[in-house]
Amino acid sequence: MADYDRRQGGGGGYNNRKRRYRDDDDRDHRGPRRRYDAPPHVRIRKQLLSIAENPMRSWHEEVQSIANLFTDNWDDELLRSNFVDLLLQITVEQPLKIPFLAAVLLVANTNKSEIIDLLLAKLVSNVEAKIGEGEWRDVKLYLKLLACLQSCLEGEGVFPVLEELFDRAVDLQTASSEDTIGTELVKIILLTLPYVMVAAPDQWQQKAADLMEKTEIIASEPHTLQALIEPYHPERVEEGAPPTTSLIGLLQNQLQNEANNGWILSCLPRPWEFPVGEIEVQSKLSNPTKHPLPPISIPQTVVAGPRPLFPEVYFSVYADQDVESVPPVTNAAASLIRDALLDTINILDYNRNITARHLIEVDCFFAPRTFAARATPFDRLRDIEPPKSTWKPEDVAVDAVFSQLFQLPNPEHKLVYYHAVLTEACKLAPAAIAPSLGRAIRYLYRNIHRLDLELTDRFTDWFSHHLSNFGFTWKWTEWVDDVFLPDLHPCKAFIAGAIDKEIRLSFAQRIKNTLPEPYQALISPEKEKDVPDFKFKDPQTPFAAEGEEIAGLLKRKAADEEIQPIIERIHALALDNNLDPLVASTDVFVTCVLHVGSKSLSHVLAAIERTKDRLTDAGATSDAARAQIISSVMSYWSSHPGVAICIVEKLLNYSILTPACVINWALVSYAGRTKGDALGKMHVYELVFNTVIKVTGRVRQVVQKTNQPDAEVGNEMADAEVTAMRGLFKDMEDALVSWASGSKDEIMEVGEGEGGAGSEHERLVRRWGERWLRVFRRRAAIEETFLQEAAKEKKAVAAGVTAAGGATAGEAIAVDPAVDPTGEAVVDDVL
Repeated sequence: MADYDRRQGGGGGYNNRKRRYRDDDDRDHRGPRRRYDAPPHVRIRKQLLSIAENPMRSWHEEVQSIANLFTDNWDDELLRSNFVDLLLQITVEQPLKIPFLAAVLLVANTNKSEIIDLLLAKLVSNVEAKIGEGEWRDVKLYLKLLACLQSCLEGEGVFPVLEELFDRAVDLQTASSEDTIGTELVKIILLTLPYVMVAAPDQWQQKAADLMEKTEIIASEPHTLQALIEPYHPERVEEGAPPTTSLIGLLQNQLQNEANNGWILSCLPRPWEFPVGEIEVQSKLSNPTKHPLPPISIPQTVVAGPRPLFPEVYFSVYADQDVESVPPVTNAAASLIRDALLDTINILDYNRNITARHLIEVDCFFAPRTFAARATPFDRLRDIEPPKSTWKPEDVAVDAVFSQLFQLPNPEHKLVYYHAVLTEACKLAPAAIAPSLGRAIRYLYRNIHRLDLELTDRFTDWFSHHLSNFGFTWKWTEWVDDVFLPDLHPCKAFIAGAIDKEIRLSFAQRIKNTLPEPYQALISPEKEKDVPDFKFKDPQTPFAAEGEEIAGLLKRKAADEEIQPIIERIHALALDNNLDPLVASTDVFVTCVLHVGSKSLSHVLAAIERTKDRLTDAGATSDAARAQIISSVMSYWSSHPGVAICIVEKLLNYSILTPACVINWALVSYAGRTKGDALGKMHVYELVFNTVIKVTGRVRQVVQKTNQPDAEVGNEMADAEVTAMRGLFKDMEDALVSWASGSKDEIMEVGEGEGGAGSEHERLVRRWGERWLRVFRRRAAIEETFLQEAAKEKKAVAAGVTAAGGATAGEAIAVDPAVDPTGEAVVDDVL
């Protein structure tokens, strides 16, 4: 009863009448809700993070709003400390906004000049720390910010820092012509200079000219490693293919042209230049309070840092168009815009959506009229009359992503990240990005015969993955004539490889429905079956009865003792037919294991686990038996090579197979049986490449463990792994040189009309051999670099000091040929 009374307010009876209207007394007389104003540091944070992103708002309004809000709340200690930290954080996380951040500082300097001193103190500390760590990209971005503040710096501003960096570069280059840290320092200098010249025009032209005269010594000299990372296979002299341009040499020439034209640099934004109506602000900006730049200490010995450094080349997928949709390589905008975009792409790897959005909005961050209007059709670019720009922002963005996707020897992030960025960009702006991607695909397809084989494989992966995100739709009719080319032709090989990888991402019947009629023959009926046919079901197949018996025993998980008599019976039958008994029994047993486990990957792994001992014993008996294990796997899953490759990798993990036998099977046995046709099959390259990566990854892991002070891995084990890896590269070298030179017995034994020496088939096989050879010589050189640097680090640890040098690519070629056949002599020969 007490609870009842409380519900009714303590008195009266229960009133069951529903209220169908509100009395006047029930109305809310409180008025509008009170507006909540966020504190200044929250508002400034929000505005700084979104600066320059809104194309409908002018730069000077945003800059002035942020600067005024900051100076008006100068007494807020939390605001002051957060402002500097946030600004420096945005500098190294969103590089496209650096000029706009500098403009905020320059305007704030006109009212509260103390802010510049606060920022310079922390910025100099950050620069010194990043130099010590070898984080050269962060050093470059901080120096860009300093360069944009050049007009408010005392004396020569940032130039003494650039000159000291050049001195270190000279020392490094003098010590070794193969050094890459010095090249990186020169690149930083050249990418900083343009921002100095737009921040303080007409003041530092002579100083810039003097510095560029010095950098030309290093920039104009081709790096010894450049040929190693060329995206295109070196063409024969008679073909006259132009070489790819070195990025640092290209940048030096571009800036020299800018200097000759008075440093116009029309692409770079100048948010510190206010419109005519803002005379008072502009007057203050023209006569700013000057601040001394604290000295930046650069150690005599600099390190390469966590990222291995290699020379860079300028790669573009829009190089041969009749209308310039991207900046030409003669224009500094090509390098400056690309540099800012690449930093954005690689820094924001943790958020592909924001990365894609910045790429789409690239025109917001550069000077007005740098680009054509967004989503302008390519055909309409021809109607644009000079001096209006024909540069499509979508093409520039896509070009930047592809330059990373096709970077050699390795991109900074996993390849799938760059796939995802392009996918997100296409989803955000399909009408703008899709046509740009289409032209990029066609360019790569036209040049696929010249493209490095490793990049061809990356292109195939990306192409099939991208189509899988958009319903597997593509204008296949454009390439329909190439379906009738020989299987060894690079275009036909790409088509077959792309369709195979599409099937891996879906299923055969769906992919078949997306293809025109001429392509249907490339998808055999066997590809449409989820589980391959069991060959021993055909009684005409040799050892059919034995195969059926073993498969039955494996299905009911019989003991090995029950299987052994059948294996012995196969041995006897094989001897009667003059066959290798171990090879015959291995083929039957492995095929049965695969059949029993054909339902899924987990099933086949379970089947291999149960029969691991017998498989290991068979593989250890002879090279022929190990080769037969691979042949059986590849034959059973011949219609689904992706599954076969996965199973072979699992057999490698179980040590049933060895890397050497996989390489020998692919490049000697299988390639020999097919008269070299195997070299043109993308899944064979995938199998070999994955095996090499597995071996080199294992070597790196073991070597790194031996370098630890409390290493549990002995030197003997590391030496054995290294020796095995070098032996593997040597075996590949021997096999591929034979195919590349045309001296392989399988070619020499065939007549000219049948595809032998002098035929078109032989020419294609040699070409494939050359492409394979270049890829794995590069891999050998990279691993030798790692081993040499690991040896230096180990000596330093043993001596009780920290290694002064970082991991560079410079020593990749400096290998004694007498010690390591995959070293200098080999690489120089192929390049």
